[in-house]
Amino acid sequence: MHYYRYSNAEVSCWYKYFLFSYNIIFWLAGVAFLGAGLWAWSEKGVLSDLTKVTRLHGIDPVVLVLMVGVVMFTLGFAGCVGALRENICLLKFFCGAIVLIFFLELAVAVLAFLFQDWVRDRFREFFESNIRSYRDDIDLQNLIDSLQKANLCCGAYGPEDWDLNVYFNCSGASYSREKCGVPFSCCVPDPAQKVVNTQCGYDVRNQVKSKWEEVIFTKGCIPALEGWLPRNIYIVAGVFIAISLLQIFGIFLARTLISDIEAVKAGHHF
Repeated sequence: MHYYRYSNAEVSCWYKYFLFSYNIIFWLAGVAFLGAGLWAWSEKGVLSDLTKVTRLHGIDPVVLVLMVGVVMFTLGFAGCVGALRENICLLKFFCGAIVLIFFLELAVAVLAFLFQDWVRDRFREFFESNIRSYRDDIDLQNLIDSLQKANLCCGAYGPEDWDLNVYFNCSGASYSREKCGVPFSCCVPDPAQKVVNTQCGYDVRNQVKSKWEEVIFTKGCIPALEGWLPRNIYIVAGVFIAISLLQIFGIFLARTLISDIEAVKAGHHF
């Protein structure tokens, strides 16, 4: 174990550069998320008119990417600089933020388990609000399409939920060509088709309901996700445990390095 810097120093190089390596990965990932988010916004013209974000009634997935990027960039920067410069203030900020995130994740998981009905209702409201904004944002549209294709589902609780969208609404006031239809991601895929038929959902809800299953998925995405979770509970638990262990490891490195620095500055020896 190597130590240096002060004449009586015992600041461990192992802990110092382990923590630096740990954080440089998060810092670079934060840069990548920020770069991807800003590029996506520039492609949609949001950077030249930020009011587009507030005018969207649903959620812009790019906002989530940017939020994750900002958090990872900030924590990665604080951890890297704090470790290299042996800055106790930055290290305490990094450690405290990781502890806060860890307990927030734990609290969300426990509350989601205890209040499943409330979570289900909030998710339904969230999904329905994004159905209304389906055609307003290309990234939101791609997110919903990916969710429906991956889970073989359509709408929140069924294809009728697409009446919430002005383009797919079945009311007589609508003149959209997509009236009484569903997005192509609701369609049952045809193995014989090599090119995606984006018009496969047109007029499908004008047909008798008994024939819907031949053309589109009739299960809602919320019931589909509720069925997916028990089947993949070990994978979900494994991911949660892996993330928790990474956070605990980062907290351990930061706290150990802080203790070493404080001991050296106080003139203590281990």
